[in-house]
Amino acid sequence: MLSPGSASSSLAGRRCWRRSCTVEELRARRREREAALRSARRLQQLVSKRLLRDDALIEDICMGTNSGTTAPVSEQEVLELLKSTHKGMEERIKSLRRLRWGLQYKETQRTFIRLEGSMRMLIGLFTSNLADLQMEAAWCLHELSHSQDPEVVEACLPATSYLLTYLSGHSTALTELCLYTLGNLAVETKIVKKQLLPQGIVPVLASCMQSPHLAVQEGAGYALSQLLQSKESTEEIISLVLDSGLSQHMLRLVCSNLEQGMGVAVEFAWCLHYIICSRVNNSLLISQGTLPTLGQLLLALASMTTTSAEGLELLVCPVVRCVSNLLAEDEPCGGELQAQAEGLLRAVFVFIRSFLPRHLFIVQECLWLLNNLTADDPTLCSALLSLDLFPSLLQLLHCQKASVLVLTVLCNIAAKGPAHCQALLQKARLPSLLGALALSDDEAVNQVLELAYLLFLHWPEAAIDFVDQSGLQALERHRENLLLREKVEALVRIASQLAAPSQNCPLEDSA
Repeated sequence: MLSPGSASSSLAGRRCWRRSCTVEELRARRREREAALRSARRLQQLVSKRLLRDDALIEDICMGTNSGTTAPVSEQEVLELLKSTHKGMEERIKSLRRLRWGLQYKETQRTFIRLEGSMRMLIGLFTSNLADLQMEAAWCLHELSHSQDPEVVEACLPATSYLLTYLSGHSTALTELCLYTLGNLAVETKIVKKQLLPQGIVPVLASCMQSPHLAVQEGAGYALSQLLQSKESTEEIISLVLDSGLSQHMLRLVCSNLEQGMGVAVEFAWCLHYIICSRVNNSLLISQGTLPTLGQLLLALASMTTTSAEGLELLVCPVVRCVSNLLAEDEPCGGELQAQAEGLLRAVFVFIRSFLPRHLFIVQECLWLLNNLTADDPTLCSALLSLDLFPSLLQLLHCQKASVLVLTVLCNIAAKGPAHCQALLQKARLPSLLGALALSDDEAVNQVLELAYLLFLHWPEAAIDFVDQSGLQALERHRENLLLREKVEALVRIASQLAAPSQNCPLEDSA
């Protein structure tokens, strides 16, 4: 996340505000914060496996049977089921369905893979030329792939080449099931490195992206997003994806057919997010027009919230993250969005109003985007102040999970100089900013101190009002906080000198 933009400072400010005294230091600190947040966002995006289930079919399978069907299958029963797979077609299908039901339990999974020849038998049925048997065996493999047990997942290794092969088949249902099974397996380091990459999973997924079936496209997006989250993604996979030209095709799938293909758009938006977070070659993505294209998509999504916001947060989140991360690149690229600037600001606040308070995480993402939009752009800061959006921003000042980002945006504005500080104080009266000093979050209070420093630096009259409105007393409660003490004391000195140079302030004397 970008810190407040840099600005020239007075000699007094340079002496009192440690590590905020030069343009270079401010920029260095900003880059450190960007890197830290980028890393945190990437690491905290948990890898999740997905399980497809035909609930109606399972109910039909268990209809009329005893309650034991809802419990793990015993070793003896697994042996009986394996024997049944050598009988007639009807008996084999019935046994595989019963096995599939049992494999949802980890106890049955372990029992099954430890029986000699069990996986060899299952893969043999999966490669059968009998479609019904093949599909039932595929369901069993899918259940195993969803396991969190490394031993169970490793047992699926011999099936990966067949799973990839059947992605080129004619059965949409089997292709979709194989895609989700591969997606579940793709999070395992050993399988990715030793099996999936050498077997050509990236070009095969690229082919699936061209499918006319939305279910296949969505499954390909899921499998690719899982692959892009593996530990090998930065070194081996992302460059392969970019070199193959898939990023432009992903962008097209994210932005097209939203009414029917929302699931497709969501999966590939996350794919783009993981690629951008890696920073392997973001300049390529920027040169391909990714920023204005995603900016236009945000405008379209904002207009869709007027009819229904349900489910839109699933797409808004990764798209906002993509735009924010591209804006955080070291090389300025905000000019790509100039034509959409005002519309983007309005879109951000449409999302905030639509998703507050039910989806607070979207509000945080939107504020992060607003922060990155305003960090290095005086024009956008002016636009934010002049539009009717600013009061909505101030209303979030005391929202516990949004206050830090709101204050950071205010710092971005104040860092642009005297005119912006004056306009900011006209819109956000000093008492409301002083009230933020009462926040219990140290990080939020730290941002208030940063904001006050920038205001005093560029608009000294603010220091006079600060002292007159008991600002020094408001600071006193934070003097014992070791994390804030140095900044508090520096701010007291600056405010006291600007407000009344000849007057001894008790707080200043004690400092």
